[in-house]
Amino acid sequence: MKVSGFSIVKNAIKYNYPVKEAILSILPICDEFIVNVGDSEDKTLELIQSIDNPKIKIIKRRWDMSKGERGITEETNFALSECSGDWAFYIQSDEVVHEKDLPILKRYMQKYLNNKQVDGFKFRWFHFYGSYFRYRIDAGWFQKQDRIIRNNGTIEANSGAWGFQKKGGGNINTVRTPCYIYHYGWVNEPKALELKIENAQKLGYTTSDYNKEKRFIDVAELNKFPIYFGTHPKMMHNRAKTHKLSKEDWQNIKRRYFWNPLLWFKIRYKTPKRVKAALPK
Repeated sequence: MKVSGFSIVKNAIKYNYPVKEAILSILPICDEFIVNVGDSEDKTLELIQSIDNPKIKIIKRRWDMSKGERGITEETNFALSECSGDWAFYIQSDEVVHEKDLPILKRYMQKYLNNKQVDGFKFRWFHFYGSYFRYRIDAGWFQKQDRIIRNNGTIEANSGAWGFQKKGGGNINTVRTPCYIYHYGWVNEPKALELKIENAQKLGYTTSDYNKEKRFIDVAELNKFPIYFGTHPKMMHNRAKTHKLSKEDWQNIKRRYFWNPLLWFKIRYKTPKRVKAALPK
């Protein structure tokens, strides 16, 4: 069994994307990793080159940003076309996988390798928000999505590259895994977050929060969101420890929930309830 990882990235330093951590988080179970690096305004290319692993294959491309979401989809599909594995594992530049999920994912891929009815694997999601210890589960934030697909030439990224579909349209047949994608795109420093929002609007993304979150939220507002008591992928430990708002939030959580076993044992728990926690306009 051969596994290809693939991703696309542009201006990772400008927007403070943890793309290096994203790649390294799944690299141990990949036999190759394709990175489509767009022409950037910063040293994104040098950042990817610094990984210095023979599995990494860097492809430098000039992205047509005038195409908006369609351009992102095309670049994702180009990276996929360069994959040679039986399975293709897609990771976006602000997504990370926990190391304890890697052996589970490898077993799933091995188990279904010869079952051609299975097109891929679906993950659960932690959309971290404002703090490394809060996440979104309210309307508009998808909670399950595909990230590993069978690399047989019949599957492509859908519009905006959120997930995958059959070429020409139609759903793929996926198996749900107990594993998670840790999405960190909304945990950032104020300036990087503002630049990200402006860029997303230029590309035509229509997430409702883009028009509301020109400001940085505080600890009091974070209390609206569910708490994450578990550990983060080891690749993200340093970022979590040095993020100012997260440190304040964690101190607040420890004071308020000192009695909670989820806190004592750092249990990865996600509430099944849709929490209505959208910020005011």
